[in-house]
Amino acid sequence: MSIQLQSQWVLRWVVPACASLLVCGLLLLALVWAAGRTDEVAAVRQRDLVTLTVSKLKAGLAHDQESATVWDDAVKNTASGNLEWVEANLGSWMHSYFGHDAALVLRTDLSPLYQFLADAEYAPAPDDLKRAYLPLAIRLQARLAAGDTEGTNDRVLSIGESDLRYVGFRPAIVSVKPIVSDSGDIEQVPGKERIHVAVRFLDGDLPPIIGSEYAFDALKFSAKQPRGRDLAFVPLRAKDGQVFGYFRWRPFQPGKQVLNNTAPALLLAFVALFSGTSLAGGAFWRRSERLATSRAELKHQASHDVLTGLANRAHFGEQLDLRLRRAQADEQHCLLFVDLDRFKAVNDTFGHPVGDELIGMAAARMRALLPEALIARIGGDEFTILLHAGDARNAEELSDNLVRRLKVPFEVGASHITIGASVGAAHAAGASDPAELMRQADIALYHAKAAGRNTYAIFGGHMDEVLRKRRTLEDDLRSALENGSQLEVFYQPVFAADEGNLCSLEALARWKHPLIGYISPEEFIPLAEEIGLINDIGTLVLEDACKTLAEFPEISIAINASALELAAPGYPLRVLTALAKWQISPCRLEIEMTESATTGDGGELERTISMLRKAGVQFAIDDFGTGYSSFSRVQKIEVDRIKIDKSFIDEMHRNDSKALVVAMIDMARAKGLKITAEGVETTEQQSVLKSLGCDSLQGFLLSRPMPRPAVVALMLKIRQESSDAIAVLPSS
Repeated sequence: MSIQLQSQWVLRWVVPACASLLVCGLLLLALVWAAGRTDEVAAVRQRDLVTLTVSKLKAGLAHDQESATVWDDAVKNTASGNLEWVEANLGSWMHSYFGHDAALVLRTDLSPLYQFLADAEYAPAPDDLKRAYLPLAIRLQARLAAGDTEGTNDRVLSIGESDLRYVGFRPAIVSVKPIVSDSGDIEQVPGKERIHVAVRFLDGDLPPIIGSEYAFDALKFSAKQPRGRDLAFVPLRAKDGQVFGYFRWRPFQPGKQVLNNTAPALLLAFVALFSGTSLAGGAFWRRSERLATSRAELKHQASHDVLTGLANRAHFGEQLDLRLRRAQADEQHCLLFVDLDRFKAVNDTFGHPVGDELIGMAAARMRALLPEALIARIGGDEFTILLHAGDARNAEELSDNLVRRLKVPFEVGASHITIGASVGAAHAAGASDPAELMRQADIALYHAKAAGRNTYAIFGGHMDEVLRKRRTLEDDLRSALENGSQLEVFYQPVFAADEGNLCSLEALARWKHPLIGYISPEEFIPLAEEIGLINDIGTLVLEDACKTLAEFPEISIAINASALELAAPGYPLRVLTALAKWQISPCRLEIEMTESATTGDGGELERTISMLRKAGVQFAIDDFGTGYSSFSRVQKIEVDRIKIDKSFIDEMHRNDSKALVVAMIDMARAKGLKITAEGVETTEQQSVLKSLGCDSLQGFLLSRPMPRPAVVALMLKIRQESSDAIAVLPSS
């Protein structure tokens, strides 16, 4: 009897206790390991983010200067010594608008013409300032005198010098830029331009601003390497490679926080496991409770989005109609339309599970910012928000906060994802029509997107006029396609890298509006995609290209195809029909598709490419390197050529950008692909690309796009020169 009682005691108490202890111990070990790994990943990510932020600060300081230094008025007023104008535009304005701490304008002998210091109490001594900017100014003046334009492009309008320097005892970013004419109408002697100096201190208010924007705890500048075990830091290096100082902060440790928060749960789990057998009597009650909970959940799911827990479209519409129609005369309402930017690229790159998690995190941020508002998810990445009556008066501030909050990077698993949002807002007072308010918010959202996304717009009467102009442009594009008199096909020659002879042409659509003139393809091609005219434009370009191929059998031609065209089931038949009509060999036609067009997860693209490649049509990836997954997509999509994007060619003078170009070329060679470099604008670029093994080159250095008559004349000239060369060969 005693042995039986002891056995029951062991089974009832000792075994559960040991099992609970074992499970909790294993779980604790797993959590400790996972927490350590998570903290390591978070620390690396934070260090990379700080390094990137400092780099952007240096580039941003120079970019801020160009807003006022590349300007005819700046040249004139600094030359005449108009210090009042200089103060308003090159001094205090730089501080109030961009937050610069100091600004100077130097004469040609590098003596100060004007000086502005934001903080007079802690102002550096003139000699300290001079020691900081003088070496940079001397180097810039020498480059100007030598006519050096290295580093300038469409975004960087003038050369400059910047570095991390100490101004007295204060660390700072110092940037010098020449004051030059934006029109080119003012003649300036190279090396004699006046110079603008901008200073941004790395101590003071800058670290708190960066820390607030990127969620760094106690971010500060330190001249010496921090020693505390609870501090993270990154070294800041000047151009000469020497360590200039350090940014240090208290690192974010998600793993440690999770571990601390989980410890009580482990204790509770042990207690629950140990006492589980004694709680069997409550099973019936718990079952009843679950049934009641299920009924409540079903009712909630009928009116809410499953993924985010927000209201769904139907419930939001009911509440909006109810509140607007019963509103008092003085009651204010504000409706926000929110659209997440670049969300499709997240789905295509990271997959739908990550996209779903990101949607949930974005919804949580909206709820946290607007706890009193009615928020609904009405589409994949679309949300509507009806502000509380008190918040409606602060709609502009709340919209700005919403944009800022959604711009902060999301941590999804091990991925660091940045998206953003566009917000359209519309106001109403008293009883209002819900449909009209939604229409106005939708128009405001369109304007926010048109303004470059990642911003907000408040509906105003002028927006209807802008929308009317857009619809007019849509009608004009339809008319242009119907009458066939405005859309043209231009051709840009492509030349062999080794011999320099013309080897192919790229056909490009151009629209010459009778009133506006030429409209950029970057404007009318997206418009054509939105209103369903892109296939008509593609057909026009294809027909003209086939006509040119028939006239000049010695060349091949490339045409561009959008993602919508490639996804159309009838696209392969349309291409093959046009080639057969003009009796063109398919191998002479190359179809270029943007890298983003290859990121879709459907099989229509693969089927289209496979069908046309079997017929002999060539394929190329245009703008290669600008997408999310260049190399991985080349492994899955069969193509014959890659075209390296102009942005990489422009930056090829930098070692890291050149290394990317080399990697692309090596990868293409390994896959047996041909290589074309786009945007070649200097002889140095031409020489380097030739030495790296590019097959062909394209860019303004070699030839700009030209209308068909000019291309015909060029081809006839080349044909005549070839005939003349054959004629002078000695007979055998």
